[in-house]
Amino acid sequence: QVQVAESGGGLVQAGGSLRLSCAASGSIFSVNTMGWYRQAPGKQRELVATISSAGSISYAESVKGRFTISRDGDENTVRLQMNNLKPEDTAVYYCRLRNYRSSLSICDYWGQGTQVTVSS
Repeated sequence: QVQVAESGGGLVQAGGSLRLSCAASGSIFSVNTMGWYRQAPGKQRELVATISSAGSISYAESVKGRFTISRDGDENTVRLQMNNLKPEDTAVYYCRLRNYRSSLSICDYWGQGTQVTVSS
């Protein structure tokens, strides 16, 4: 059984910073990606940032230059450093593990989400 758990959300003022952490446990395939997604009320869930097992990183255009995703060494942990936060960053942030069984076979696992609220 795979488990994914996020932590680090909270309430901050605009311009402030937060650091989110995601820990994955269980059967984690050697080829995988871990990433952060967010969902605001009434809006679709959107990609924030991803990092692959090979170290490839991608960011949403809205967070480039402000957010940084990283892996914690050999641990199955990813962090999202969020700087210069804006009110529009307010959302529930979810961590996702994507296991690649093959090039056309994947399994996704989601955390429960952590609330990030940015006040103006």
